[in-house]
Amino acid sequence: MARKKSFNRGAEDLGNIVELEHVNVTIPDQGLATLFYVTGLGLTRDPFQMTSTNNMWVNAGQSQFHLPTKEPQVLRGRVGLVMPDLDGLVKRLESVRKPLEDTQFDFAIPNGNDVVDVTCPWGNRFRCHLASETFAPMAFGMAYVQFDVPQGAADGIARFYEEIFGAAASVGKWDKAKAARIGAGHRQELIFRETKQKLPDFDRHHIQIYIADFSGPYKQLVERGLVTEESSQWQYRFEDITDLDDGGVLFTIEHEVRSMTHPLYARPKLNRNPDETIRNYMHGQETIPWTTPYNV
Repeated sequence: MARKKSFNRGAEDLGNIVELEHVNVTIPDQGLATLFYVTGLGLTRDPFQMTSTNNMWVNAGQSQFHLPTKEPQVLRGRVGLVMPDLDGLVKRLESVRKPLEDTQFDFAIPNGNDVVDVTCPWGNRFRCHLASETFAPMAFGMAYVQFDVPQGAADGIARFYEEIFGAAASVGKWDKAKAARIGAGHRQELIFRETKQKLPDFDRHHIQIYIADFSGPYKQLVERGLVTEESSQWQYRFEDITDLDDGGVLFTIEHEVRSMTHPLYARPKLNRNPDETIRNYMHGQETIPWTTPYNV
């Protein structure tokens, strides 16, 4: 009789947060943003939404960056992206070095050939990882947003997301420091890494998440006076992550919280193949997949 295969069923648990959909930072120049996000990083401008000149939505797998025109905002931390090819990424970044030379743009390869650290023209930081089993089945997308938080905040932040949002939460080491790791979708995380450094003031950038139990967290946030915006039937916002015992603020980052019934949930996002040009064009290779095949 054939031996039955065993499975780690817990590996597929998501918790209540089912998707980290976008990071929103304002930028002062749409042209420079196009050079960086589209030409340099190789991401794709959403062809269906925000097609004017005062905002831009840029696809990274099934997640996005939202980039309205305004004074620049800088996320206190970094965004982790998964890329199918880092050699092509480095070539693209090198191609925009000259037109971005009078900005804060830069990139480096700190840990061999599997990571590229990139800084945008206004100081936002990105860590681009080569697609691997660590992130599978994600082959291209936004794997995490890592925030720098005050020392002593990680435990309380993990408890906040676990008890208020029903999220999968743990505390451990991240990049040699204590951090809270919050499940935010399939192979997606919010990471709150403790630092001794003084943090900049919050400049109102935000993240957006989808959750399955929409009303449960809302009721608890309202009871604590934390809801800051009643956006629509399918969306609300809050900013402060607090200590559940004394109400003290542990960290502030605006959350745009949406239900899975939101009209934009799970809409398809086009991801172009940035290596295909008019000189090497081949039919059928215009887009790239954002997942790898499942090992079933």
